[in-house]
Amino acid sequence: MPKPHQTVPSFSPPAAGGRRARTRGFTTIELMLGIAIIGILIAIAAPAYQNYQDRVRTFKAVADIKSIEALVLTYRAEERSLPASLAQVGAAAMRDPWGNPYQYTNLEDVNGNGAARKNKNLVPINSDFDLWSNGKDGASHSPLTAQASRDDIVRANDGRFVGLASDYDP
Repeated sequence: MPKPHQTVPSFSPPAAGGRRARTRGFTTIELMLGIAIIGILIAIAAPAYQNYQDRVRTFKAVADIKSIEALVLTYRAEERSLPASLAQVGAAAMRDPWGNPYQYTNLEDVNGNGAARKNKNLVPINSDFDLWSNGKDGASHSPLTAQASRDDIVRANDGRFVGLASDYDP
């Protein structure tokens, strides 16, 4: 006989047909439904997270370009000329958030407008120097309207604009 404070294990008799009563758990359909819901949530969240990462990388490139611009302008104030390359201001090793080197063109040393970055009217976007990142695709062309240049992060209007080439509207 059990003592008063002890419990006796309960026993569930087999259900009709010799089967035991249903135990608690998930059916295959419930598990598949749960996995489908998780998959839908991931499908929604992944592009949003990718867009967030792109915005963060763009912001980082804008900040880097402004820092390099400050180095170039300091160099110009001290030397009374623009540097020939980013190496002269100690920025040659800097990489954009996509792992590519920043691009620089001293427009004072260039004959004509061939090497200058240009807006939709094919007018140079700077009068002193061009400074840009080739962006996510790592490719670029002189006019900002070229498909390869739309994701570039550019310095324009002699430093009054720094941002995505696709956002630049002179």
